[in-house]
Amino acid sequence: MPDDSLKKKYLAKLSANITGILIGLVSQAFIMRGLGPSDFGNFGYLSSFFTKIVGFFDMGTSVGFYTKLSQRQEDFGLISFYMGFYTVLVSVFMVIFLFGVQFSNLYQTILPQQELIYIYLALIWAILNFITQSLNRIADAYGITVSTELARIMQKMMGMIIIALLFFMDQLTLTHFFLYHYFLFLFIGLAIIYISGQNGYSFFRSWKLTIFQIKAYISEFYHYCHPLVISSVVVLFVGIIDRWMLQEFGGSEEQGYFTLAYQIGAVYFLVASAIIPLLARQFAISFEDKDIQAMAGSFHRYILLFFFVTAYFSCFGAVEADKVSLILGGAEYSKAISAVIIMSLFAMFQFLGQFNASVYYATERTKLYRNIGISCNILGLPFSYLFIAPVDKLGLNMGATGLALKMTLLTIITVNIRLFFNTRFLKLNFLRYLIHQLWIASLLLGIAAFTRFLIDNGFGLSQMIITSFLLNGIFYSVIVFLLVYYWPSLFGLNKNDTHYILQHLKILKNS
Repeated sequence: MPDDSLKKKYLAKLSANITGILIGLVSQAFIMRGLGPSDFGNFGYLSSFFTKIVGFFDMGTSVGFYTKLSQRQEDFGLISFYMGFYTVLVSVFMVIFLFGVQFSNLYQTILPQQELIYIYLALIWAILNFITQSLNRIADAYGITVSTELARIMQKMMGMIIIALLFFMDQLTLTHFFLYHYFLFLFIGLAIIYISGQNGYSFFRSWKLTIFQIKAYISEFYHYCHPLVISSVVVLFVGIIDRWMLQEFGGSEEQGYFTLAYQIGAVYFLVASAIIPLLARQFAISFEDKDIQAMAGSFHRYILLFFFVTAYFSCFGAVEADKVSLILGGAEYSKAISAVIIMSLFAMFQFLGQFNASVYYATERTKLYRNIGISCNILGLPFSYLFIAPVDKLGLNMGATGLALKMTLLTIITVNIRLFFNTRFLKLNFLRYLIHQLWIASLLLGIAAFTRFLIDNGFGLSQMIITSFLLNGIFYSVIVFLLVYYWPSLFGLNKNDTHYILQHLKILKNS
């Protein structure tokens, strides 16, 4: 890492993410068994729908807000404008949108098989999630990462206890599940406000803005975000159509299988994702200082290192997908295995996507980012229909597996096109990073498959699900870390990267 401050912040996020993974896995086991595939699928569908509606109204402003606040931490007017004006405006638009959909009876078409009460609960969930994410960006922009991550660990532990109590009391319904999220959003939001105040960034200041200030901020955000408006429309349309087709052709259970697969993939992404907001802040500051060489150096080092870190988890998860699905969801989710395999691999490219995006946003090349996204999303839409639609409608009837396959293939293509233009901007060799992806994925999948064959077949432990999963993980990790230690170049790394990984493993062990 370039400085001790960034090391400390990354370690805090990493520790919180690892703790969150462990707590989250326990919570998810209760949630999926308590709700069952159908209600779990309904939650996944509704939350995805409204997240995409919020994303449309966001139109890239959240990224612009984070980038600008990172550069101008003393400008409280930015917070007043975004949280006190724009966020309220988005919330009002969301309510108006839902009223319009309800009274025109369109909700029965665009949200098939969904009860109106749950639709409104999901709307509240989306608004609270949007506000919470904005507060998270403020905490990262202010650099108060360590304290915030401690609060997040407390939040997850409380969440696990609540979910366990609801499960054992047989009260884990979809309504209670939404209320559970509201409580956690409120807790972390108040915690961030308190921690900010303790670090000299009080929220209890004047929120008043003059007309001149509002116009100036609107102009600033418009200049930054207007290239992303059309992209937001396309992403909204494609995202909603994808999940709508899965609901229409596959039903709530297929939604449940896909939601399980998506959330498992997100777990593998969490460890590497800890570095992204920190590097995004660093990229924004470097670009403000016109230090492109420093950006290129950070980009090169961390894309190789953290792609490997994500691949380490996701490749093992893909090979062990049947066991992961059974451990977390039980036998009811056995049909989700193929989707879990694909979404496990998706995590690697999800990391590359967000890493790439942080450079585009920091360098304000939002037009190029938009054009690539629009082209790829539109080209990918026919494949959604092909993979999801039933055979009698000229589709392959692949359900959750089809949507997972489409998302992964589209992401691989989009990510590498954006990577090409990023490497050209930073004067780096694109081919090296492309070969790195193929080699790392192939090598780690091969090691994971070898250890599974050895443990399950060689030692006859295939029926002992948890035991074989843990032993496979141990043998897989030993082989990978021995190779990394003695031949780091196999993974595109060097001795400094090896020492960095070992150093932080020691710190985590002692923390």
